[in-house]
Amino acid sequence: MQSMDAESEKKLLIKEYRNLLKACRPNMEKGDKSLIRQAFNMALDAHSNMRRKSGELYIFHPLAVATICANEIGLDTTSIICALLHDIVEDTDVSLEDVEAQFGPKVSNIIDGLTKISGVEGKTKSMQAENFRKILLTLADDVRVILIKLADRLHNMRTLDSMTRTAQLKIASETMVLFAPLAHRLGLYSIKSELEDLSLKFTEPAIYKDIAQKLQETKLQRNKYIRRFMYPIEEALDNQGIIYDIKGRPKSIYSIYNKIKKQNIPFEEVYDLFAIRIIVDTGIEVEKSDCWKVYSIVTDNYTPNPARLRDWISVPKSNGYESLHTTVMGPAGRWVEVQIRSLRMDEIAERGYAAHWKYKDTAATAADKSTEDWIVRIRETLENPESNAIDFLDDFKLNFFSDEVYVFTPKGDLYTLPANATALDFAFEIHTQVGVQCLGAKVNHKLVPLSYKLKNGDQIEIITSKKQSPTEDWLNYVVTAKAKSKIKSTLKDERRKVAMDGKEILVRKFKSAGLSWNNENVNRVVNYFKLQTSSDLYYNLGVGKLDKSSLTNAFNFFESAEKLHVKALTKPAHVKGTNGNVVPVKPDLVIVGENLELDYSFAKCCNAIPGDDIFGFITIGDGIKIHRTNCPNGMRLMSNYGYRIIRAKWGMDHIAEIKTFPVGIKLTGIDSMGIVSKITDIISKELQVNMQSLTINSNAGAFEGSIILYIYDTQHLDELLKKIKKLPGMDSVSRFQVEDKLPVVAN
Repeated sequence: MQSMDAESEKKLLIKEYRNLLKACRPNMEKGDKSLIRQAFNMALDAHSNMRRKSGELYIFHPLAVATICANEIGLDTTSIICALLHDIVEDTDVSLEDVEAQFGPKVSNIIDGLTKISGVEGKTKSMQAENFRKILLTLADDVRVILIKLADRLHNMRTLDSMTRTAQLKIASETMVLFAPLAHRLGLYSIKSELEDLSLKFTEPAIYKDIAQKLQETKLQRNKYIRRFMYPIEEALDNQGIIYDIKGRPKSIYSIYNKIKKQNIPFEEVYDLFAIRIIVDTGIEVEKSDCWKVYSIVTDNYTPNPARLRDWISVPKSNGYESLHTTVMGPAGRWVEVQIRSLRMDEIAERGYAAHWKYKDTAATAADKSTEDWIVRIRETLENPESNAIDFLDDFKLNFFSDEVYVFTPKGDLYTLPANATALDFAFEIHTQVGVQCLGAKVNHKLVPLSYKLKNGDQIEIITSKKQSPTEDWLNYVVTAKAKSKIKSTLKDERRKVAMDGKEILVRKFKSAGLSWNNENVNRVVNYFKLQTSSDLYYNLGVGKLDKSSLTNAFNFFESAEKLHVKALTKPAHVKGTNGNVVPVKPDLVIVGENLELDYSFAKCCNAIPGDDIFGFITIGDGIKIHRTNCPNGMRLMSNYGYRIIRAKWGMDHIAEIKTFPVGIKLTGIDSMGIVSKITDIISKELQVNMQSLTINSNAGAFEGSIILYIYDTQHLDELLKKIKKLPGMDSVSRFQVEDKLPVVAN
């Protein structure tokens, strides 16, 4: 932000405050304006000497969050007051008691829910995960807590440019993993899309900029096509006397990026760059029939794809989303997605659960009940005192984005579960005890295994037995967070007893070996056996997977007790040379933090090469691991272990002396005589690149191939890809990660 004098800041502050009042006006009642003014004055006084990283007055942040709550989510006056005061207890001398004295217990409770968690004990926990968990716990009391938190996160993402690169990566990854899925589940689609786009902007800045630029360049062309597409539909709607509004909305940058990545196609081949939304202004009692009437008009003019009809009007999504979606063949042979909904449906689609208050007594009641049920399930999952915050998030986020399947009980009751949910998931959905004692299931009167994946319209009956109890295999049969949580909780009780026996074995072994019993020594043993936690070590000892001789070997490996401590980070890095041997390289190949002497190695999950955007992750006992910023495992680490992320960059002064790195190349194309020879000539003769392996499979005139070769840097890689791409009949050439299926363990 540019520097601004006091007078200019004051004028801007008044302007932003007036914008807030304007946004609040539709939901204001008598006396609300005065309460908002009081909250603004309290926040202004409390934050008077504070500025943000950008240099602007801190008060602009709560003011912006409140405006997002009012204008983009449509929250009530209580929420606006809380948004203005959301950082006041954490960052200033104002107490919760002061807030309650002026604004009452409801505001005080919401502020308490918004106050960030502090002093999380133990370095193995994620502060981000614990904070997110605490926020979810408040959902059952007042969903406005999370809605305000999402507005807070959105403004932080919009102003992330002023933060350090390390902070940007951590916050952007956390947003992608936690907050975008939560916005989606609460029906805030616009906010969800913007959070995803902004996350991509900071994790993949070059890709984001490229797609944004291409979208801008094709804007006039898209608008012209929309007008051509809509002309006959508008004419028919006018003749029918239907009152409507039409919006042409481009796909989000993140969704385009996802499509390019998943389908391995260039931007120019992403044809469904936009969706057309037809919003019908009609009464609640006839909105469904009017939406189907519009659908009929659309399909009278354009041929629909039967496989792409989505009817979320008859059965809304569990987050309340209602709409008709169809994909039709438009002019010039291009597929166009058309969304049809009423004004009420559109507001709920844009503002999600936040529209609860406006439509509380109308057709949205069923959707509200569904979301309330979902919040109750969150509560049940979180009430398990043994559940680990990070494990919870890993399981729970799988259910945020998933599609849904609708099934029935023998009595005809409808249940909604995530796509790929199984019979065992359904058992836990009915009741925890039914799930724990589940012996089998009948679907449509036929016996099926517990792992049976439910389909829309299935009628399912659960068979139980009091003698039944969960096994480890059950975790492979379920996808819902509730089922996983309950199974893990039941298994943990038994596991804990076994682990206690294993711990006693280890204590005795330490004593006989003359080693000190402390966390560092235990962690060294954990790392030696490539386990994740000390609990895993104790359990494996308890069940006999590790015997006493194995422990003796581990202790012998550490020549002395001194080597059980975390090693000083002093040795140089190493990489594979052109002949595949491990060779040392200069320590400034990668600069970690400000230190050229830190011990680091490259994570095998993403195989970074010079030119890739990278970061360092501090492990326990294994130095620093270098990841690419777009590594899926890296994204999880940045989100869950932000306090262990360290800045890293390539030391470009000695790139010429760097040995080569393994990189995988995927190829597809039309099979022709000598295609393999042409590819290998480019690799070996023109660019003199060494190959580790080459696989080509041909089928009915087409071929797919993969090559693993040794590359110097991204520039070297790009040159190779361009040359191969120019070969006749070549369809696609792209990089893949050599060992991208290997899990990363956060030691």
